[in-house]
Amino acid sequence: MSAVMISRKVRKWEKLPGKNTFCCDGRVMMARQKGVFYLTLFLIIGTCALFFGFECPYLAVHLSAAIPVFAAVLFLFVMAMLLRTSFSDPGVLPRALPEEATFIEMEIEAANGNVPSGQRPPPRIRNIEINNQIVKLKYCYTCKIFRPPRASHCSICDNCVDRFDHHCPWVGNCVGKRNYRYFYLFTLSLSLLTIYIFTFDIVHVVMRSVEDGFLSALKETPGTVLELLVCFFTLWSVVGLTGFHTYLISLNQTTNEDIKGSWSGKNRVQNPYSHKNIFKNCCEVLCGPAYPSVLDRRGLMHEDSPVSASSAAPSSSSSSLSFSNNSKPAPPTTKTTAPLIPNEHTPDDAKASIGVSAEQSCSSEDLPPSFIPPLASPETDAEASVTKDNSH
Repeated sequence: MSAVMISRKVRKWEKLPGKNTFCCDGRVMMARQKGVFYLTLFLIIGTCALFFGFECPYLAVHLSAAIPVFAAVLFLFVMAMLLRTSFSDPGVLPRALPEEATFIEMEIEAANGNVPSGQRPPPRIRNIEINNQIVKLKYCYTCKIFRPPRASHCSICDNCVDRFDHHCPWVGNCVGKRNYRYFYLFTLSLSLLTIYIFTFDIVHVVMRSVEDGFLSALKETPGTVLELLVCFFTLWSVVGLTGFHTYLISLNQTTNEDIKGSWSGKNRVQNPYSHKNIFKNCCEVLCGPAYPSVLDRRGLMHEDSPVSASSAAPSSSSSSLSFSNNSKPAPPTTKTTAPLIPNEHTPDDAKASIGVSAEQSCSSEDLPPSFIPPLASPETDAEASVTKDNSH
């Protein structure tokens, strides 16, 4: 059975390799493992809901109405930075096309020469110079490209990410060149929100304890105990994470480079990306230009899909039939009110018209030449006259 190739337009995000998920027609890009991200949303929204429900009404009346207002602004900023980090492209690098991969393989083979069987081929690296220092570019066997400086392949998302920092399950995405600043602002604002809620929870309990006692205060606000426990355990991890990334930003260094010891190993190689100034390093990371995505996720591309010839045959035959009908239309048919074979009730003028029409029809090329209509024979006319005399 033969197949017919049909071309159709699809979005590029539908054919992108890797282990990412896309929503809203490619506008939202996340990792496939999103369970911890939903837990992050639940903890933030749930804790803030308890704070607005139990503490804010009392504190707004007895202390200041600005307390819930500032908490609401801080909460909205935290959610905006979280969603911006989770739903954006972290800086995924496109994989090489088959033609490009073949060309790179030919270049590598020409540079390394023929490797004898049984020997390990030399590592595929390229050396470039950055700030008077040699930096090695490593070859990615999955993406078939030489990765740019500071890029790395994420094993969870199965993509090379530019300026790869780490894969964060709490935000459900990689953290890289395009969303690192939003990730840092998220951790910083979440630390402030956690400290803010934890502080005013304690103030609320103390103020109620002065009036009604400690146990009565806890009974009147059962959500306060849960908030204190969540904030206490969250405070150490979130504040510690914010402090660690503040240290990395001041050195213009990534988490991946710090774990591998790229600039602090035995070789004592200096960081070529650092400006030797904390203020300049922070400005470059937090206030630098916004880099566009190189994936073009919502662009259009043509996809050839095979279709069996049996399913395409009816449509082709019907189209050819319609074409033949259009090229040679069928002659219109004419209905007659009088019968073709006259009887005793047929008038004389009708018989004459029937005979003429029969003769015309017999002369057409559609009928065989041996066909003789009965109205044209003399025997039929004689029988008709005898029948007419008998009726009179």
